[in-house]
Amino acid sequence: MAPADHTDFVKKIRAGERTAVARAITQVENDHRTAQDLLRTLYPFTGNAYRVGITGPPGAGKSTITNKLAKFLRGKGARVGIIAVDPTSPFTGGALLGDRVRMTDVELDEGVFIRSMATRGSLGGLSRKSREAADVMDAAGMDYVLIESVGVGQSELDIVRAADTTVVVLVPESGDSIQAMKAGLMEIADFFVVNKADRPGADQAVMSIKTVLGFKPQSEAWAPEVIRTVASEGMGIDGIAGLIGKHRAFQEEGDLLRTKRMERIRERIRELVAERLRVRFWNEAREETLEKSIGPVYDLRSTPYAVADELVKTFPG
Repeated sequence: MAPADHTDFVKKIRAGERTAVARAITQVENDHRTAQDLLRTLYPFTGNAYRVGITGPPGAGKSTITNKLAKFLRGKGARVGIIAVDPTSPFTGGALLGDRVRMTDVELDEGVFIRSMATRGSLGGLSRKSREAADVMDAAGMDYVLIESVGVGQSELDIVRAADTTVVVLVPESGDSIQAMKAGLMEIADFFVVNKADRPGADQAVMSIKTVLGFKPQSEAWAPEVIRTVASEGMGIDGIAGLIGKHRAFQEEGDLLRTKRMERIRERIRELVAERLRVRFWNEAREETLEKSIGPVYDLRSTPYAVADELVKTFPG
């Protein structure tokens, strides 16, 4: 149970009060001393929001698609949370807010909650805290949480751990589709969007993706599709929403969604255990041992492996 002073706060979050939701995510992102208790209290109210990851190379139009998709879903009566994972500012450590300022269609909609979050060094382009922020939005009654990940290419794969459906957005020019294939995005997409499809090369990009998909072993009944959009004009957004619904139904029918979410829980617990052990491990004595060991390792009188073994021998204790 959360401390007594959390009771009213949790009620406000559950009611979807924007200020309370914002405060909760700030606490989570900044590792506030009350964040863990808050997340424990909110967790039983999660599991209802469907989480959609939107990823792809920089400049592919992910923000525009997220914006238009949120507007479309709102038109169907859904409440939508958006987590725009931005590059970390080198000066403040915070998000650069580039994605958020482009979401003009929904930023004033009371049924949409937008939050920019910094990657803070996460190699996968997805802030470790963004998954917990998604939990807060889930508990606040959002029907969908759209997670737009910063396009950092080959390290993008961790968005799969956060999303129920993963959408990879590409554009016709600059060889983005070929680059995506090399980066492993072909492996994580539940379907592909070729955005800016009114530009030259769209047909070739679609055929390139389909060709590579044809070489993949089809171990499951679900085969990723490729659709075209011109998101700036709203063209094809209904198709994206339709494929999200189709993929969701496919997973629910085959119990795959449950399996995916259980794997997400497994990974979350592993991360939490690793974090707790790291905090417990590095006490003052071990820090001193580490400092004393650096010289001998540099002089080749010892090895990093020997030092690590020696440090671990004293744990716990």
